[in-house]
Amino acid sequence: MPKLLICGRGGSGKSTLVALLARRLGEKERVLVVDADESNLGLGAMLKLQPPEKTLMDHLGGKPAVREKLMAALRGRGDEVMQLFTEKITLDNLPPECMYREGQVAWLRVGKIEHVMEGCACPMGALARAFLNHLAVGDGEWVLVDTEAGVEHFGRGVLEGVDAVVVVAEPSHEAVILAEKAVKLAREAKKNYGVVLNKVVDETEPALREMLAARGIEITGVLPYSPAVGWANLWGEPLEGGVMRDEVDRLVSGIKGMLETGHR
Repeated sequence: MPKLLICGRGGSGKSTLVALLARRLGEKERVLVVDADESNLGLGAMLKLQPPEKTLMDHLGGKPAVREKLMAALRGRGDEVMQLFTEKITLDNLPPECMYREGQVAWLRVGKIEHVMEGCACPMGALARAFLNHLAVGDGEWVLVDTEAGVEHFGRGVLEGVDAVVVVAEPSHEAVILAEKAVKLAREAKKNYGVVLNKVVDETEPALREMLAARGIEITGVLPYSPAVGWANLWGEPLEGGVMRDEVDRLVSGIKGMLETGHR
């Protein structure tokens, strides 16, 4: 089953989409949510999961230790992926202190910004890339990677270890041009991709479809604006599997179709 990288502009609803997919898919299959956004603090509430004891970065000795390993790899012109992990990782052998599991849904955080002046987040991107490259996914398993806003993770190569990219676009011009950029980068990386419209209403969906179609982009799925989701996000309440159930089911079908037919 697939490893999906979820991306989009800030406020597009990436984490909301990840949570809705995780809760619904987790009713029948195993799901690992990988939090690769160093600034996101609300994903756990959406998933109704407690923060893991450690981030993956902490597990490997902290940001300075990971940075040193990366610098050593660069000095030796080696591959930083091999420097960080030496064995394949599965959903069964994840470091227990780095994840929190409830039922069939598990949550792992790559790393977070914890202090002022601690430097750039590049080591976290390299760590996410290395982890995803070494993560093996079996039948009946999904991996959903929640990324930071924008396209920096493309430059960091985080998408190298995933099967497909899912771009979230809400009704805004910035979302349209960012979706166009993300699709271009996914094609360059020869990755399957899909675009999901989020927070649309009857008036905005046709316009958004037309704007993306003019850029040669087909739509994989649609999530309409939901007051229930908006209120849950405002109060930090979980997005239960029953929220927007039919819409999420159609979206899952669209994603499976995208993976089978391939958009590249």
